[in-house]
Amino acid sequence: MQGTPAPNEHETVGAYALGILDDAEATAFEAHLATCEWCAQQLDELAGMEPMLAALADLPGSGAPAVGESLSAKPSPRLVEKLVDEVAERRAQKRRRGFYMVAAAAALIIGGPLTAVAVSGSDGGGSTAAAASPAKSAFESMPDKVTATDPTTNVTATVAVEKKDWGTNAVLELNNVTGPQKCSLIAVGRNGERETVTSWSVPNWGYGVPNAKMEEAKNPLYVRGGAALEPNQIDHFEVMTFDGKRLVEVPA
Repeated sequence: MQGTPAPNEHETVGAYALGILDDAEATAFEAHLATCEWCAQQLDELAGMEPMLAALADLPGSGAPAVGESLSAKPSPRLVEKLVDEVAERRAQKRRRGFYMVAAAAALIIGGPLTAVAVSGSDGGGSTAAAASPAKSAFESMPDKVTATDPTTNVTATVAVEKKDWGTNAVLELNNVTGPQKCSLIAVGRNGERETVTSWSVPNWGYGVPNAKMEEAKNPLYVRGGAALEPNQIDHFEVMTFDGKRLVEVPA
């Protein structure tokens, strides 16, 4: 669409920039935005300007507000302030979540691949498993380590932790685990909060199996990840399968 849009479309630009549209309304506006240069230009000008939008919305409107009427209707100062506060808080929450996710991703990028790489050939051979060597190097250089073995599963795990400004950098060494299965390392906070530190797949031959026929299967698995919880906020770690079975618990 080109030229000046209908008044209700102009009002939707302001509501979209304020972040007060519901999912259906936002989706409909985004479809319209893809073909309307005028609305795109308005959105660029309004982006990040919630207080100014609120001031514009407080200008005298025409007639009394009706049910479903948008930002051209005159809201009360208290409502305007509440909308701006809500938008600011939502953006702050998104920034905090984004910060933790970026920090954890940065730890993985610096420390090495998230999971061990496994290439499985035929049942008779040609299978290889390579541990993430940067994660192993990081594990060996970290002095703060705790080891535990589950008496039922016989899986042994050692978790090395390191305090970071963004939370906890953790590297797991896993032994005597067989596959195929998918697993996660979970950090459990003292307040009961649970955070997934990292996840991986275990091939048929497993990792750290002492009596394995394949030489590769005798090597432990090393994986690295991060948690927003600080080390002193973590009560313990759990190695869990994707179907909910706990393989081993390691105290922090």
